Amino acid sequence: MSLRSRLLLALAYVLLLAIVALVVPLALSTRDRIDSEVSSQARSQAQVVAASASEGLEHRRTAPLRALAAAAAENTRGRVVIVDRTGRVVADSGSRATIGASYASRPEIAAALRGRASQVERFSDTLGTKLLATAAPVLLNGRPNGAARVTQDVAARDRSVRRAWGGLALIGALVLGLGLAAGAVIAGQIARPVRRLERAAARIAAGDLDTRVRVEGSAEQQALAREFNTMTERVGRLVSSQREFVADASHQLRTPLAGLRLRIEEARAETSDPDAREELDAALDEVDRLALIVGELLELSRVGERDAPGEAVDLADAAARAGERWAPSGRVQVRRPEGAGRAWCARADLDRTLDALVENALRYSPDHGAVVVAAHRGGVDVLDEGAGLAAGEEEAVFDRFHRGSAGRTGPGGTGLGLPIARELARRWGGDVTLANRLDGHGAVARVTLPLTDS
Repeated sequence: MSLRSRLLLALAYVLLLAIVALVVPLALSTRDRIDSEVSSQARSQAQVVAASASEGLEHRRTAPLRALAAAAAENTRGRVVIVDRTGRVVADSGSRATIGASYASRPEIAAALRGRASQVERFSDTLGTKLLATAAPVLLNGRPNGAARVTQDVAARDRSVRRAWGGLALIGALVLGLGLAAGAVIAGQIARPVRRLERAAARIAAGDLDTRVRVEGSAEQQALAREFNTMTERVGRLVSSQREFVADASHQLRTPLAGLRLRIEEARAETSDPDAREELDAALDEVDRLALIVGELLELSRVGERDAPGEAVDLADAAARAGERWAPSGRVQVRRPEGAGRAWCARADLDRTLDALVENALRYSPDHGAVVVAAHRGGVDVLDEGAGLAAGEEEAVFDRFHRGSAGRTGPGGTGLGLPIARELARRWGGDVTLANRLDGHGAVARVTLPLTDS
């Protein structure tokens, strides 16, 4: 998981805790407030109806009582029933069919007829729903003369609670969304310097020691960027000094090696002893090998300093050019399939890479063995007919001066050709690998390079 994702996840966790800690108590408080308001309003309406119905009950005026019940029902959005002292209905806003029916058994009306206001929630078998029933006594000279009851559907109250909760949830979601949006901006600002540092480290690992990172971000990130730039600069100076030393040493060794070869050749010309000539010939071979090593070291030291511009190089043409350069050997064959593509690199670097691989293949192939240079999509293969690689040598052969089991028992070499080829390929984002051929007859060196559409 990326740093930005981790920061956003942590922020989301904190925001959720804060929203839950605020919204849940507020939602409970809102529910209680709505319950209290509905209950209080119902009690007030019941008391108002009871007070207004006192005169009508005293004089048995049913018409005013029915009008009173209808008006009160409209205000409370419920049902209003007025009963006399015996509990019989004298006015009902819901239906006239109940007039004269006895409601004395209703618990809230029974309590009101005893002179005590009552409010209960109960399930109505008649309506099949849960009701909030509020009853108040109708007093005459301080004594109960009847009762007024207001009933309301609890579902309406619950709908009001759910609407309030929905509004709170919407506000919480909005706060969470805005918080995460702001957090995404902040997390991006925090993670951006780290990603740039990562990309810079990758470029340095690829060999671009001139890469530097921007000093930005928090104080800690700025300190890290400064230390990173200082480290890169020191590494660059160290690598540059090493390259200069190797280049200078290789260049300086050429002159004494040339002088040594001349002296050995003079000594060989002045002696007629066969044994001495054989030893001097062996010495000349060693001088040649040492000169080759010096030349390869000089080439290797210059790999990172090449400033040849990149271009789109046709891989099939590169394979053909390698075949032409090694045509005098009479052992190099070229395969140029259609659709090999064009790779982005310096033409000279690719030619030098293929030369190193072909030379290595010729050295380890039998005297009459063929070496095949085959272009393919995204690279070029060089196949030989030598002894191949021992188990586990696929990467070890790219170590400098490592010649592998075949090199130690076969023809001489410097052990630098393959490292040079890999360094040149990796300079352009490619690579060189070596493996045994699938048919078991030799090895295959593969150059891969990034393709380009141009």
